[in-house]
Amino acid sequence: MTIVKKTILSALILGVLVSTGVFASGSRNAPSASVTATTTPVGTYPVSTNVSLSYWCTLNANVSPHYTNFGDTPFAKALQQQTGIKISYQHPPETAVTEAFNLMIVDPQNMPNIIEYYWLTQYPGGPEKAISDRVILRLNDYIDKYAPNYKAFLQAHPDLDRMVKTDEGSYYVFAFLKDDERLLNTQGLMIRKDWLDDLGLALPSTIDDWHNVLTQFKTQKGATAPFTITWSNNLRLFMPSFGFLKSWYVNADDGKVHFGQYDAGYRQWLQTMAQWYKEGLIDPDVVSVRSSATLNTNMTTGKSGAVVASVGSGLQTWMNAMTPTQPKYEIVALPYPSLTRGAKAIYGIPGAAYSGQDSAAISAASTPEQIEIACRLLDYAYSEKGHILYNFGIEGESFTMVNGVPTYTPLIMKNPQGWSISQAILAYSKGAGSGPFVQDINYLTQYYSGVPQAASAPADMTNPGAGKYLLPPVTATSDESAELASITTDVNTYVDEFTTNVLIGNIELTDATWNKYLSDVKGLGIERALAIQNAALTRYNKR
Repeated sequence: MTIVKKTILSALILGVLVSTGVFASGSRNAPSASVTATTTPVGTYPVSTNVSLSYWCTLNANVSPHYTNFGDTPFAKALQQQTGIKISYQHPPETAVTEAFNLMIVDPQNMPNIIEYYWLTQYPGGPEKAISDRVILRLNDYIDKYAPNYKAFLQAHPDLDRMVKTDEGSYYVFAFLKDDERLLNTQGLMIRKDWLDDLGLALPSTIDDWHNVLTQFKTQKGATAPFTITWSNNLRLFMPSFGFLKSWYVNADDGKVHFGQYDAGYRQWLQTMAQWYKEGLIDPDVVSVRSSATLNTNMTTGKSGAVVASVGSGLQTWMNAMTPTQPKYEIVALPYPSLTRGAKAIYGIPGAAYSGQDSAAISAASTPEQIEIACRLLDYAYSEKGHILYNFGIEGESFTMVNGVPTYTPLIMKNPQGWSISQAILAYSKGAGSGPFVQDINYLTQYYSGVPQAASAPADMTNPGAGKYLLPPVTATSDESAELASITTDVNTYVDEFTTNVLIGNIELTDATWNKYLSDVKGLGIERALAIQNAALTRYNKR
């Protein structure tokens, strides 16, 4: 049987097993009091134990150029030394993570002990279903018994605590968390300020300002793609300025979940963007731009003067590359503009404090000894020493203490092997990546410290309070989850096609085409999906 056929067959088997509940053999898991994995007191490290663990996680793209297995990194070796716990890492193929996950959970009794994944959104039926299917453990009792640091952190941060459990109150992961707003604003609008200065233009603050600036970039600077963006990121193409967010969000007027492309603001946004595209102000290849490599080229060759990008891999990288030969070259970040002068955009697109990304669950196939040691291992990240290791690495090598602050050494900031800062950080820590730990703002301020425009970018892009309009990590019930996923898939496919066709001029946006669009989206079940999401938000608010 070929690998492709085996993958398809396994996925089909998975669908049948999950939908019929074949995995289910109990809805709760409690720790065994009769088995002792170690005599080391809880919360004390290193742990004296003979128990070893298997750990499934993706290999970060900034790690894979230099290491084929995460266990070979200085960070992983230091983690084992500091915790006393042996770990064997397993990595799915970078291009087939979902397929590998689906194959793995077909046989849950042979799963690794710890699995980093998007359990919040990627498991059919959600985290509670994964627990009842006996794929992962309900962690409440284990956290109480074996994870004092994680428990203390969540108790001290009730807003985050509400995010990382289900409506039923089940903790299901050791979470990747960000508890500083600056960590949530690392991607957004950026513009060539040196071009603005040359043209005598101020930073644009309204949609009309942006139209004028992009027109000037085209006519006076010869930009052939004045505004460029990867199409997969088109939610950041000025949508907040038109009073909505892409897909699900909490509306500021009524406090209910809305689907942005079903709101009136979507029509105005789409009409405006189609006009800009027709005028040549948006990259003519925008719908086919899939890689940041295109943005790199456009922003360093003069093809583009404005972009949506990440601060580190975008603004900072371009400034470092260009200023040695073009000292006046300058890019700055700025917030989303308003529709009218003097007003302020209500919405923004900060990241989420908890998105579900790369958070670690413990498989239900683990023995009592493995469960205890897995909890102790994961809990270390939330301790004081573990927090430093996860964010800054090894003292004396990747950081030193300066005025009480862990400060990266030249090994990280000016790596002698020519590695990027991200590659160096992620060899010695998790700071610039993700995983079951709390990210530290001092990692970010140091990462951006070499370029003043990068250092100020998170604050420059921040729209205070905008985060409350992002849909929090709600969960549909197990019964509703499949229905919601089906509706959302159909709606997104239709909406994406309509958006593309209107933008590039294949469909003229008139009252007739708009009304047909709304009717079609309604026919695909959007109002039922909205009802599910609003019920989920109500339950979330009661957690």
